[in-house]
Amino acid sequence: MKMQTVLVILVFSGLITIKTTFAAQHVMGGSQGWEQSVDFDSWSSDQSFKVGDQLVFKYSGLHSVVELGSETAYKSCDLGTPVNSLSSGNDVVKLSKTGTRYFACGTPGHCEQGMKVKVNVVSSDSTAVSSPGAGSSSGSSSSSDSGSGHGLRASIGYILAVGSLVVGLIWAF
Repeated sequence: MKMQTVLVILVFSGLITIKTTFAAQHVMGGSQGWEQSVDFDSWSSDQSFKVGDQLVFKYSGLHSVVELGSETAYKSCDLGTPVNSLSSGNDVVKLSKTGTRYFACGTPGHCEQGMKVKVNVVSSDSTAVSSPGAGSSSGSSSSSDSGSGHGLRASIGYILAVGSLVVGLIWAF
């Protein structure tokens, strides 16, 4: 009975470990961060945003992050009724459900100059790539740094899960 209990606990803890390790952190704009020089349409087209992932906005005091509630507000850069406003310079937004989310810089004029991004969040078991944000035409450079780290976190998760199972089996006997 003791061995069966240990095995059940180990299997569940391993599954939880694996599930949580697939979540990725996307540094918005890659190595350049949340800056005006980034072409967010191009950057986001190379990303796959999944439920459980996190968006990380890194920026200087010249910027902020405003989450907009609709595509209409996003396209027109209407910052008047934000869903959320962030200004720490190192903000993290968890993607907790599927759907499209819209972000823009809250500094006057920056959204109109293209400092905005549309994020299409798919289910965590999907392999779809997000669609790029619409309407951004500014920015001369983009980053190839995806900042997602899916492979590394998945490998660590499997190692932890299998290691826990082996240690538990040894302990049970």
